[in-house]
Amino acid sequence: MNNYLKNLNPEVKEYFKILSPEFPEWLLEYIDTPEMKRIDGISIFCGTDYTKLFNNKFWYSNLDHSIGVALIIWNFTKDKKQTLAGLFHDIATPTFKHCIDFMNGDSEKQESTEGRTEDIIRNSKEIVNLLNKDNIKVEEVSDYHIYPIADNDTPMLSADRFEYTFANGLSFYRIWNLETIKEFYNDVCILENENGIQELGFKTPEICEKYVTMISELWPKWISNEDRVTLQFFADIVKSMNVKNLITIDDLYTYSEKEIINRILNCEDSYIKENFIKFQNSTTVFENQTPVENQYCISTKGKKRYIIPLVSYKNSVKRINEISEKAKNSIDNYLAIEQPKYVGLNFNFKPYEFK
Repeated sequence: MNNYLKNLNPEVKEYFKILSPEFPEWLLEYIDTPEMKRIDGISIFCGTDYTKLFNNKFWYSNLDHSIGVALIIWNFTKDKKQTLAGLFHDIATPTFKHCIDFMNGDSEKQESTEGRTEDIIRNSKEIVNLLNKDNIKVEEVSDYHIYPIADNDTPMLSADRFEYTFANGLSFYRIWNLETIKEFYNDVCILENENGIQELGFKTPEICEKYVTMISELWPKWISNEDRVTLQFFADIVKSMNVKNLITIDDLYTYSEKEIINRILNCEDSYIKENFIKFQNSTTVFENQTPVENQYCISTKGKKRYIIPLVSYKNSVKRINEISEKAKNSIDNYLAIEQPKYVGLNFNFKPYEFK
């Protein structure tokens, strides 16, 4: 058995069986490449595994997420190119994931780190050899945006959006279990949306409504004060380490999160190290409408992630908010949330700046 599958969390293993009852054996060689193994050391939860502000249920890596996306695509398309595009879509993810988007000033779109994907694939001898064997071109798998089942714009439903909501609802905040996921997933099909493009959707309005009602409990967590503070703090710590020449940007595409954290905790700069320890031990954040002096205080908006799925309805296809008042209210209430202007932690940390 492949080492990855052998060491997989039992609940994640069962979850993967829901996404694709038969694991495509051909995928294992791609999973076993160094570039894919690297992202097993990166959590999809963007630094939240390393602070007492959160209580994540178990480790869920970017590799887990990428495989989950690939399994969803394979389940519905049986297309190798689309499946590999899904598998590779986060191959260029840096350590701490979207925290680095925050560092780049891209907190609301969170797309600033996507540019290295094709280069990483092209420069991987192992991946290129496998693609050649399968008669697949790099450009056919290096941009999953070209496949609407794999990815599309918010608030449409894609394999990527589906997977990270499932995984977040299992591990980040426990809002459902495997049986609930199975109920939702078994109702999913490919529909044609209002633009004449294929999109994942639901067969049954009642199940779709239940999905949206439950997932809407999760959406506010992704823009919570705790979440935004964590992502921005990691951004500022990584930036400070970079300013002091303690890590390079390329290190974020080479080392695991635990290796980078080990560097932070053992670095020669006591200011960085001591403030990182304070962050790890923090249990509360504050919010305010004006800046708070002598505290770690930031003004950063998070990305509002949400889904308005398609559903079969009376021999037609509708968005769930067009036919369900309950789902519409859940979506509208989330979109109406105002994020406090300033949030922070109860200690004074100012990141280093380039001169």
